[in-house]
Amino acid sequence: METFSLIKPSATLAPFIKYYWILRIDITAPVTERTIPVGCVHLTFHRGRPLYSPTTRQLQPHAFICGQSNTFIDVASTGTIDMISVVFQPHAPRLFFRIPVKEVYGMNISVENLDDTALSDLEKQITDTPDDARCIQLIESFLLKRLCSFSEYNIKRINATIQEINLHPQPTIQKLAQTACLGDKQFNRIFTEYVGTTPKEFIRIVRLQRALYTLQTHPRTSFAQLAYECGFYDQSHLIKEFKAFSGYTPGEYLAICEPYSDYFSTF
Repeated sequence: METFSLIKPSATLAPFIKYYWILRIDITAPVTERTIPVGCVHLTFHRGRPLYSPTTRQLQPHAFICGQSNTFIDVASTGTIDMISVVFQPHAPRLFFRIPVKEVYGMNISVENLDDTALSDLEKQITDTPDDARCIQLIESFLLKRLCSFSEYNIKRINATIQEINLHPQPTIQKLAQTACLGDKQFNRIFTEYVGTTPKEFIRIVRLQRALYTLQTHPRTSFAQLAYECGFYDQSHLIKEFKAFSGYTPGEYLAICEPYSDYFSTF
């Protein structure tokens, strides 16, 4: 039996949290899944058995921050799956963690290794709480306390540039730096510190997610048209980027799964 649910954050947290998701699968046979970059940092709690990655040959921690990445990762179940995950808006994770987000790039960093007592306490509470609604309440209480203790005007700068990226398939770094009222070098440094990846790489991830969303909402779109509408140089560039981020060409990808954009989809 499998259950999956998306939960909206409270109004106060909505500008900083995209959503929470809860996945529960009672299984005997292993389940495998390929994950691709979505442009958002996650905070994940395993209440069941952690997942194993054949790609990295590592078992996921019981609670961890999942940083930005630039490639796909395969994961496999090791028993009953019972997960809760917080998906942050791209500009927001720096508000809630005491480390620069760039330090978790390409990694799953265990809460146990963060020297963050409040976050470790939250992990214990989530582990000991079977009720999903209560778990979300505990998570929101933690996040609200962190939000109230952090004030940073750079958040607005970075959010403005991300909105620019969301609206325009081919933004330039110079234009984004102007939107943030920063010099190019300073903008690159601050963006990477807050989002967890460089502006150039983030643009690539969003471009792929835009392509997935276009295929999701307009499945008859040709690859040539898709490349044009989503900001790729040409169809060859589209195929190359799909392969880099997912391990598949667009045709191979569509043959094995329905296109879905975690970044652009709403609920």
